[in-house]
Amino acid sequence: MSDKYTTARITKSGEKFEILVRPEPALDYKMGKLTPISQMLVIDEIYADASKGTRASAEKLKKSFGTTDPLAVAEEIMKHGELQLTTEQRRQLVEDKRKQIIAFISRNCIDPRTGTPHPPLRIEQAFSQIRIVIDPFKPADEQAKTAIDDLRTLLPLKIEKMRVAVKVFPEHAAKAYGSIKGFGTITKEEWQADGSLVALVELPAGLYGSFIDRIGKLTQGTVQTKVLK
Repeated sequence: MSDKYTTARITKSGEKFEILVRPEPALDYKMGKLTPISQMLVIDEIYADASKGTRASAEKLKKSFGTTDPLAVAEEIMKHGELQLTTEQRRQLVEDKRKQIIAFISRNCIDPRTGTPHPPLRIEQAFSQIRIVIDPFKPADEQAKTAIDDLRTLLPLKIEKMRVAVKVFPEHAAKAYGSIKGFGTITKEEWQADGSLVALVELPAGLYGSFIDRIGKLTQGTVQTKVLK
């Protein structure tokens, strides 16, 4: 891989499609910045194998993307595909995410022996002794749950919990259910006659903001929630 370009790829219907992109604007795009596709493409070509210079056929592009326009195809690859990071990009992103995970644990966990939080430095020292794969693109609060389980072999940790009552209306209930379950433990659920979901979920207090944001987006703001004591 060159410092001047990297690869973004996607697999659709068993076929692999790749594009060559400039590392910095491509990463900016994946991180949510508004970056025109034309600014990140090294060349307006869609490849079956970029390393060999093998171009994807027009027939396969049309079948998989509904178009042969390289900019339209490249946009879908960038939106839904995988960006290959440079070594330095990955190192920096993983380190930044690692710090965010440690900060989350320090804010949301206590030492059950004293009832007080562990200092970030103590968590960082323990963190260096465990093996955990950090995803640079996955939210820190979600990855913290796995890290906490591993850290418990070295540090006594207790997560501050909260209970939230949730009502999701029929048109969004099915797709929201998985996300609700992913944030914590559903201790009670009831599917009402009209298809609405009423649930009681217990989750780490630090995940509440992310939980409300995610469920709000999934339900287009129609979800009803109430924090219970």
